[in-house]
Amino acid sequence: MEHIYSPWRAKYFEEELKGCVFCEISLNPKEDEENFVFYRDEICFCVMNRYPYTPGHFLIIPHDHIDSPTSLDRAVWGHLNDIAQKCIALLEEFGSLGVNYGINIKKVAGAGIPQHLHIHLVPRYEGDTNFFTTISQCRTYGVDFKVIYQKIKTLAHKHLRSNA
Repeated sequence: MEHIYSPWRAKYFEEELKGCVFCEISLNPKEDEENFVFYRDEICFCVMNRYPYTPGHFLIIPHDHIDSPTSLDRAVWGHLNDIAQKCIALLEEFGSLGVNYGINIKKVAGAGIPQHLHIHLVPRYEGDTNFFTTISQCRTYGVDFKVIYQKIKTLAHKHLRSNA
């Protein structure tokens, strides 16, 4: 596989985390705009993926610092899935023609932050896996991240009754 230079990700690799990044976001609601949080309630929050696969890729994260759904109370698990269902409707209104919904549970399953459970919602679009992905094994992100965040946040107020 060829490598593409992407200096905007340097912060991700260079930062030495002193704890869990998701717990840090959870505990600092005053920094929601800076962290691209568009929804928050007493059980979970939704945040844009800083390194998205497609425009609109975001995460649903419980405030509880756990690494597996088996550690969650059933009511919390139900709430996360209720939020996910509403978020799929949000992404459909956003323009997504399909959605990948998934959780990578623990490091060996591919979790980038394995110590804190998080659900990925990846909107899919016609042609989002085109020749560039096939030939170069990489993707392009041809829209402004902050513009996408604002659109998703606006839709969250409608679909999630956000208090963020």
